[in-house]
Amino acid sequence: MSVSRPRGFTLLEILVALAVLAIALVATARSMGAAIDTTAALRDRTLARWVAEDRLAELELRKAWPALDVKEGEAEMGGRSFRWREETSASPVARMRRVELSVFEPGADTPLARLTGFLEQP
Repeated sequence: MSVSRPRGFTLLEILVALAVLAIALVATARSMGAAIDTTAALRDRTLARWVAEDRLAELELRKAWPALDVKEGEAEMGGRSFRWREETSASPVARMRRVELSVFEPGADTPLARLTGFLEQP
């Protein structure tokens, strides 16, 4: 006579499986949160870069000879507000000016984007 053993999992096996599943779900949630944060930061940097490119393009299209000074202003891009700083300095070539644009979030001191361009004297 053979004794048949009941089929199925023991309580201990089920608890171990649930613990492994819980750890995997927590790790997945953390990685998804980090991915969302990274995406938001990349969006902000991209928009800030566009603000800098727009400002430099505006200077190029105006064909004006910028003064050697620092200017600041505000811009909106993609529904977000940014603050920009434009530093114009001399370059080794007498007929060119170096323009460095930095774009910040309002109230921040660290730039999200920096762009350097050169303008030729008209």
